[in-house]
Amino acid sequence: MSKTWEYYHHAAHHHERAAYHYKEAAKYEKAEEHEKAAHHAYLAHGYTQHAIDCDAEAAKLHADHFLHVEHCESSVTVAYEQGAKDSVLLPRGAKKRSAAS
Repeated sequence: MSKTWEYYHHAAHHHERAAYHYKEAAKYEKAEEHEKAAHHAYLAHGYTQHAIDCDAEAAKLHADHFLHVEHCESSVTVAYEQGAKDSVLLPRGAKKRSAAS
């Protein structure tokens, strides 16, 4: 599994845990058990923060990957185009002109 997908996987897990604790907080709040509700709300908040961090790291790695791919593709294109210019067939006996002439 790539590092990017590993971060997305961790983020999904944290989102699931946060949802569970938000549900528990709501349940305890409805039963007027405010201390337990506050505890679960606190845990939910922590899991949400971890999920946001993992999502952000995954997005950063994802963007870095595509910037690298674009850079590599443009380098290959430039090299290919330069090679095509350099390999133009000249008529028999014709001399290739230098860039200075």
